[in-house]
Amino acid sequence: MPKTPQAIRGTQDIFGPDAEAFAFVVDTFERVRKLYRFRRVEMPVFEKTEVFARSIGETTDIVSKEMYSFDDRGGESLTLRPEFTAGIARAYLSNGWQQHAPLKVATHGPLFRYERPQKGRYRQFHQIDAEIIGAAEPQGDVELLAMADQLLKELGIEGVTLHLNTLGDGDSREAWRAALVEHFRAVKDELSEDSQERLEKNPLRILDSKDRRDQCFVADAPKIDQFLSDNARAFFDAVTSGLDAAGVKWTRAESLVRGLDYYRHTAFEFIPDEGSEAAGRLGSQSTILGGGRYDGLMESLGGAPTPAVGWAAGIERLAMLVGDKGEPLADVIVVVENDELIDRAIAAIGKIRAAGHSAELMASGSPRKRFDKAVKAGAEKIVAFAIRDGAEHVRIKADEHATGSLEKLLD
Repeated sequence: MPKTPQAIRGTQDIFGPDAEAFAFVVDTFERVRKLYRFRRVEMPVFEKTEVFARSIGETTDIVSKEMYSFDDRGGESLTLRPEFTAGIARAYLSNGWQQHAPLKVATHGPLFRYERPQKGRYRQFHQIDAEIIGAAEPQGDVELLAMADQLLKELGIEGVTLHLNTLGDGDSREAWRAALVEHFRAVKDELSEDSQERLEKNPLRILDSKDRRDQCFVADAPKIDQFLSDNARAFFDAVTSGLDAAGVKWTRAESLVRGLDYYRHTAFEFIPDEGSEAAGRLGSQSTILGGGRYDGLMESLGGAPTPAVGWAAGIERLAMLVGDKGEPLADVIVVVENDELIDRAIAAIGKIRAAGHSAELMASGSPRKRFDKAVKAGAEKIVAFAIRDGAEHVRIKADEHATGSLEKLLD
């Protein structure tokens, strides 16, 4: 007998309560994005490799180590998408979506990264994503963050706080970057190997290093507030006052950064509070939703300067936090107690479903035990078809109102 194929490492087959929790996250996201009037988009699963190399950055781990890239039969390098933003930016430019600016879009689906599988993290994983493109005002940041906050609340995820920072405008960021290079260069030989490599290319990433060798130097590194222009400070103040007005709780996180040069102003992450149930479930992988303003991205793809802000969250990790949703119970169970009435039951269950009620047909196993089996399943409404004294008999188990509705429906 041939050996049964196994799933590829870093992928998963989602079933049962896990699948219900996954679906609950997606359904809640779809409902919330409609409340905020974000338009649904569907993006290709693969793009030209240059889309990600130019937007994410050649020096990042994602591009250099984690992307699934391959040459197609025409010899062109293609890549399975490792994130959504780059593809959405490409679509915005190539499809003329500028006419809809400011454009609010949202999507969800699978992404692919070749990294070490761990709790809540897979090589094929799924994200929800929301973006506002063409809005330079801080109100765009507030809108996105309020949407994210409401989503987490409607998912029932508690004990989570918004961590917020500003990266300043272009001039502020460049001045801060130069000061960081000078600060870390003085202690270069004492930094971790990763931070030594990042020093000249991407010094901001040293600030979120978890290596103990870097921590003492990060603590007294120059802070962005020392370099903020008046405009950048006013932008951040507008974001924080807008969040206060929206009732979104936040805390300042000065070490929260985005390493790529096109990020500007707001950077944020929703992180479980220490000791919370959410922190206990996720372990060390703490961020559950994150994003920021990326006003320079469109230029890296050959477009005109275009302000934009967005966020993404892993569906698997959110599903871990919403808990066991259980298997949904049918509104109505239709029981066939005599097999010759199967067609009658099929016709009836069609009417029930057409009226908008979920329904399940119970027509297998011992006919005498089917009704009891439906009762044990917890069904509140049961329609049973049987033959009594040579005639068809319909028995309904439900409250008075539901019984009348079902009788009318099946008449």
